[in-house]
Amino acid sequence: MSKDKDDLLARAVENDTNYKDRATLIRSNDEIDAKFGFVRYTGIQEKKGFLINIQPSELVDEQTKVIVSVVDYFFISDMDERFKISYPFRPYFYIATLDGFEFQVSSYLSKKYGAQAAVEHMDKEDLDLVSIQKPPIRAQKTYIKLSFVSTVEMMKTRKDIMPLVRKNTERIKKESAYADYLARNLGGGTSDGKERLDGDILSQIVDIREYDVPFHMRVSIDEKIFVGLWYDVKGVGPNRVPVIKRKDLAFFHAKPKVLAFDIETTKLPLKFPDRESDEIMMISYMVDGQGFLIINREIVSADINAFEYTPKAEYKGEFVVWNEKDETALIRKFFDHFLQVRPNIVVTYNGDFFDWPFVEARAKIRGFNMEREIGFSKDSADEYKSRNCIHMDAFRWVKRDSYLPVGSQNLKAVTKAKLRYDPVEVEPELMCKMAREQPQQLANYSVSDAVSTYYLYMKYVHQFIFALCTIIPLGADDVLRKGSGTLCEALLMVEAFHNNIVFPNKYTGPEEARFSKDGHRVESETYVGGHVEALEAGVFRADIPAKFRLKPEALQQLKDEVDETLRKELVREFGVSLDQVVDFEQQCEEVKSAFDGLLAAPTRLENPRIYHLDVGAMYPNIILTNRLQVRFCFLNFLWWKIRGKSRI
Repeated sequence: MSKDKDDLLARAVENDTNYKDRATLIRSNDEIDAKFGFVRYTGIQEKKGFLINIQPSELVDEQTKVIVSVVDYFFISDMDERFKISYPFRPYFYIATLDGFEFQVSSYLSKKYGAQAAVEHMDKEDLDLVSIQKPPIRAQKTYIKLSFVSTVEMMKTRKDIMPLVRKNTERIKKESAYADYLARNLGGGTSDGKERLDGDILSQIVDIREYDVPFHMRVSIDEKIFVGLWYDVKGVGPNRVPVIKRKDLAFFHAKPKVLAFDIETTKLPLKFPDRESDEIMMISYMVDGQGFLIINREIVSADINAFEYTPKAEYKGEFVVWNEKDETALIRKFFDHFLQVRPNIVVTYNGDFFDWPFVEARAKIRGFNMEREIGFSKDSADEYKSRNCIHMDAFRWVKRDSYLPVGSQNLKAVTKAKLRYDPVEVEPELMCKMAREQPQQLANYSVSDAVSTYYLYMKYVHQFIFALCTIIPLGADDVLRKGSGTLCEALLMVEAFHNNIVFPNKYTGPEEARFSKDGHRVESETYVGGHVEALEAGVFRADIPAKFRLKPEALQQLKDEVDETLRKELVREFGVSLDQVVDFEQQCEEVKSAFDGLLAAPTRLENPRIYHLDVGAMYPNIILTNRLQVRFCFLNFLWWKIRGKSRI
């Protein structure tokens, strides 16, 4: 038996030149996950778990020793138990051929890629086939599905096929144009497709679909496994594949461990902090409402004792303080406590740009590898992420979802607008001086940012992002960072797959050359957009009267609901009960009298107050994208025969 396993391993290594590197990465990932309590569960006993995160990964198949693609699903339980499930899945894409050549092409592909790809035929509904010249039926096309043991093999095959598709598409366009020219000018017709083709099987491949769907997204779409929901899980099922079954616990909320941190650094006068020369002097963070502060005593002149920073009654902040001798000890303490706490979610404010890069650089200088220590590293998009721990940069939520003006998106302004208190503010040029002369005041400032970040996340971001995760097949990291158009696409892709619709390829722009107004060829065009522009000065003037036509019935409804509306807002926005308000009835009467004035004269000429109510910001993204957009809308079709022709 041992000899058979050795033979299988030798064969797997021979067939994959990167086998050892991939196997090493698998072991490294398992070690990091184990540090945070996520050990792969392979038992047959059913467990209940809340899905907190998903990551694409790989695994060595125990029977064949071949490396296969899996998705690691990370679960937590209500008893603080943690485990992960590695769900194997064959990545795939579709290719399309000219009509009638599906079997010839699939036979050829089976011979060429048979060792690494499975070939099968799939009938999928294709929105490109819908045309106003045809009855509005659901048009289907036969696609060839190529599935692989891992994404590595899929990428290799895709690399072979993509140039063929581009080449064949161009050839067919030219042939069609020439045939149309003959038909118009010489009375000729198009010849049969089989006669035109040169006999090369590969020249029949004319399209490739769903090749760009991320693997973990692909699995979540196909299997309907979404973050933010409860599941009954078995490590292995009847078919040697894990079983993940949705459990209806909508009102039973999981309690992931949340850590929000912020750092304070030294800096030279009138300079930005430099990772190579400046040091971290304080790290403040909150873990599930409990505060911690680590001090670099080499910079800060005195020990800091435990203290409390509670800006409002609902935002408590009691801080434990550790005074460490230097930056090396500070970083070591932070990493050690990080692993002791084992957070599921790490929250920062602009941490992708400042906090994480600074900690990583200073850790490297002090002899630590941050990725090896706590699993966080920079990805290809310059974002700091971990396999099992989510990084929620609250600044991303502010930019995309808060609708605060661009000039009011710094943490202090957001705290005032959303948490409704005035945070501690310190001039950056005075911070190093305060570390020497007023260390306690600097400590108060440091923890104020951690408190703001933590409660901003808990009040606004957490429920919002995880609610989206329950319908969008992405992890919380991606749901937070992706644009609203991408999220709409993901939602549409779920519905398309389960309605047997093949995904259209993304629109890549016109292929013909474009020219500027003065005749110059445009090589590339920069996309301008992606955010809501402020109104231009002078478009509307607050000192020029404008005509308004108000709806009396709507005004009357608002007047009738004044008491209830004000009561709800007092509780929701300010946390104030009615027994604390001395003039509630008087204020309500003032508002009602204002409505009476509007009702008396619903047609008005007044100086306007300008508000930007962008209630449809998400929908233009759906319109602009070319994914899953129905090419034509058919409503109330009537078909009849006129002289042998079908007409609408």
